[in-house]
Amino acid sequence: MRRIEEPTEPWRSFFAEVDGRLSEDVYLHCCGGFVVTQLYGVARTTSDVDFLSVVPNVQRDLIEIAGKGSRLHQKYKVYLDAVTVATPPENYEERLVPMYAGAWVHLRLEALEAHDLALSKLERNIERDRDDVQQLARAGHLKPEILRERYYNELRPNLLAHEARHDLTLQLWLESYWPA
Repeated sequence: MRRIEEPTEPWRSFFAEVDGRLSEDVYLHCCGGFVVTQLYGVARTTSDVDFLSVVPNVQRDLIEIAGKGSRLHQKYKVYLDAVTVATPPENYEERLVPMYAGAWVHLRLEALEAHDLALSKLERNIERDRDDVQQLARAGHLKPEILRERYYNELRPNLLAHEARHDLTLQLWLESYWPA
């Protein structure tokens, strides 16, 4: 995992403007392509910052300030996006990784740890998600035994349906990304 003091453009200016509009500390639990590229170094493009939650709950304000279609989105061509189709492992908050610590006055970006990030992509499992997980595995950010353990202990009990399909997805990932 690489550590960067501050993001590259347009993210640097975008987040600086978001921070300037905040009057209190806001913690954004980030996931998705932004984290895959900026924290874990996977080469791909993304124009949004997916986030699972925001503390305190000022999601509506953040989306108004920097969501899709906002003035900041129009200016920088990037935006914040509240994720509604991802289920992270139960205790993911305990493993959040700070991104760009100290770069802003109020804005705090916290990223999903690599295994939690991969598991948050399991339900949707589209090609881009599989590619991200494969790249994280190839780069050595994932260990199959940790992925399996977190899936069965922290994710599977919270999935609402299709457990057999998700079990199969995990098994296919393990066999494909860590062949024996």
